[in-house]
Amino acid sequence: MDAGNLLLFAVPSTWLKPLPWVALAAVGAGALLYLLGLLTRQLAPKVAAIAWTTSKEAMSQPLFFILMAFGAVGLIIFPFIPYNTLGEDLKMLKDEGLSLIMVLSIFLAVWTASLSIAEEIEGRTALTLLSKPIGRRQFIFGKFLGILVPVAIMFIILGAIYMSSISYKIVYDVRETGRPAATADECLWEIIHIAPGLALAFMQAVVLTAISVAISTRLPMMANLIICASIYVLGNLVPTLAGSAMGQIEIVRFVANFLAAVLPVLEHFNISAAISRNQPVPLVYLGWTALYCFLYCCVAMLVALLLFEDRDLA
Repeated sequence: MDAGNLLLFAVPSTWLKPLPWVALAAVGAGALLYLLGLLTRQLAPKVAAIAWTTSKEAMSQPLFFILMAFGAVGLIIFPFIPYNTLGEDLKMLKDEGLSLIMVLSIFLAVWTASLSIAEEIEGRTALTLLSKPIGRRQFIFGKFLGILVPVAIMFIILGAIYMSSISYKIVYDVRETGRPAATADECLWEIIHIAPGLALAFMQAVVLTAISVAISTRLPMMANLIICASIYVLGNLVPTLAGSAMGQIEIVRFVANFLAAVLPVLEHFNISAAISRNQPVPLVYLGWTALYCFLYCCVAMLVALLLFEDRDLA
């Protein structure tokens, strides 16, 4: 057997070694999600009941499995795509994989929010539910948490596939370019390096889920999709616009500052700069970003309650 065939058979044994850590991380995230569900059931049983029903309905929809399959196939194919970036293919894979998981999860969240809130209000299903000893606040918070469950499950499953594809990409690039063989430690380091990116992408999905829930209390699905897509684009564009030459114009600077104050600054959840420079994301940054995510979700939930409080359900 020649050296090329030996290298081919050596590939799986290298990239498979970090996978037990990926599986452990996925199981840990699933266990944390389960514990949070138990805690919610103990502290707010009515909210937990609504959340469980909402998440069960969302995961029984064909769209959930279609998006999951689309994301899995995309993440499996990405390592074999020649990006022609002169040795920067791995960085492109990291960025594209994160974007794919985030966009699919946000689309799932908006779709589920529209089905479980807007259509239930229009179909008067919400009126039947609220005729029981369930308040409007419990309804909104239960729907929000119920929508987050399938989003979190999508992140856990696709995140595990994403980390596995990164591990394989390192070995695949070495095999294609004829460089010295990559080690399992290099694959594991890349996986650890990208884990904060998954956490930040999930936070961004949580923020847009909260916004979608607020919009669903008043507007139907199509309007919700358009507004959330606009917020996603503007939330990532505003910091760039404010720092560009156009940002020196008074009216542009005023509009950029106004949008930055009202809309979520999604640039906080983007680690493209860290990926391009191959720098780790500090834990302090993750903590402050998580706090920003929590505060913005609280504001969005407050707006949702205000919009839903005087909504005529009859």
